[in-house]
This record gives sequence, structure tokens and C-alpha cells, in this order.
Amino acid sequence: MPIFRPARRPAPDAPKLGATPRAITRSVLDGALASAASSYPNEFGGVLRADPPGIISELLLLPGSTAGRRHANIQLYMLHADLAIAGTVHSHPSGALQPSDADLRLFRSWGRRHLILGSPFGPGAWRAYDGNGRETRLAVVAGRGSSVAELPVPAYRPRPSAPPAEMPDEP
Repeated sequence: MPIFRPARRPAPDAPKLGATPRAITRSVLDGALASAASSYPNEFGGVLRADPPGIISELLLLPGSTAGRRHANIQLYMLHADLAIAGTVHSHPSGALQPSDADLRLFRSWGRRHLILGSPFGPGAWRAYDGNGRETRLAVVAGRGSSVAELPVPAYRPRPSAPPAEMPDEP
């Protein structure tokens, strides 16, 4: 005789696992910016993971990833199967926040949200892109369980292309 088990149904407005993220936590963004700054003048690369409510809450660094002045190779085969993987994050030490052709190929084949971090890696030195390489809005929230009330993000000021002139020593 079969046992009757009622079906559990999620609320109709509940976000689904694998849904496109609409926000990122301040700690993940700060961690990515700090990692990019510590990798400077080389690029930095990582993977973003989102919680079911659609908030990017984890930065994953994969073993075997390599970086140089003009590339970051993320070893995606080292990533376990996970529907909560939302996309990638990488830095451009030049300060350019536009995706390159190689970035666009990655965006189109893998993930729904991608971040590019630019030098000098301050709080406003990043841009979010969708899987087609179009710039998109990504709110910054205080923490994992937070509502999507945005925190202020300062304006981006790229690093000057030439080093500043040396200041004369004062007596």
C-alpha cells in the first residue's frame, strides 16, 4: 500500500536555485577587490557563487589557476558541479572596465553575472556584465541575509596611465 506524502511546493515568488543574481554582498566585493590589489600588476580571477535568494555571497578561488600581466586562466574543470555558480570575476590591472574579446567568449559560454575589477581596486572600481557582455546593475548589500537595500558605491577613478612625477625631497 503506497504511503501518501503531500507535495511540498515553494511559494510562487520564491527565487529558484540558479536564478540570475541581482545583488552581491559587500564582503565578497571587498574580498575580490583586495585579491585583485594583492595580485597587481598581474590579473586576478575567481568564480562567484550565489545563494538561492539571488545574492552573490561567495568568492571561490580554484586550485591551479594562473595569472600574468595580460591574462588570468581560471581552471574551471576544478570546480565541482554546483547550480549556485553565478559567474566569474577577474581584474584588469590597466584599469579598463570594458570586456575584451576573450572576456566576451567566456561570458557567453559560462555563467550569468561577471565582474571586471579595475585598478586602483577601490570600492567603485568594478562593473557587472550579463552573459552576453552587456553592462548590468548589481546591487551591493550588507550581508547574506540582508534585504536588497543598496549600500553607496563611490564613483570610479581609474589609475593614471603614467606614474606620478616624483616629489622632491624636502629639507
